[in-house]
Amino acid sequence: MKTIFVYLYPEMADFEVVIALHRLRNAGGFEIFTLSETMEKVQSQSGLWYMPDGRIAHAKADEAAGLIIPGGPINNEQNALLPLIREMDGQKKLLAAICFGPQFLGRAGVLDRHLYTTSCTEESILQMGAADPFPRQNFRPGRVVRDGHVITAQGHAPVDFAAQICRYFSVYKDAEQEYSQLFNICDTEERNLHA
Repeated sequence: MKTIFVYLYPEMADFEVVIALHRLRNAGGFEIFTLSETMEKVQSQSGLWYMPDGRIAHAKADEAAGLIIPGGPINNEQNALLPLIREMDGQKKLLAAICFGPQFLGRAGVLDRHLYTTSCTEESILQMGAADPFPRQNFRPGRVVRDGHVITAQGHAPVDFAAQICRYFSVYKDAEQEYSQLFNICDTEERNLHA
């Protein structure tokens, strides 16, 4: 099973997950299958529009190796994804979320049993007037936190997030290949700019 589900929702931070998706697809041979509540186009924070491949209601945990959730606004009413998260958690499938994306794992109860990180502070939740979906006792301040099949990241760490997901699936044969494929991208582009 070489499929990865990706959750699409309005104002999602698409730029936080594209490196992970690019490497999973091109280096790992995974099919990327996007899910949303409806089959309508979804606009991201970058302004790009995305057309979902399928509806969350029709997705089954055994159809994918994992689920990736980009960051986006806190929305306590957006809960259609929670049953799928619980099903995938029960099967120990990868659950990866970045920035504010871990809110969905929190509302599904997954973070009650796993260490995690998020860019969403208690103060920002208070300012939004939203219910805090995070069990703060399990929060860790790292750029990326992996606890079993759950990977979470701060919004400023999309490359670290991609690296942990690739490690989870053993996409690269060793650390040297991982570095050249993920981290060396920036070094190469920088050298080309100054050539």
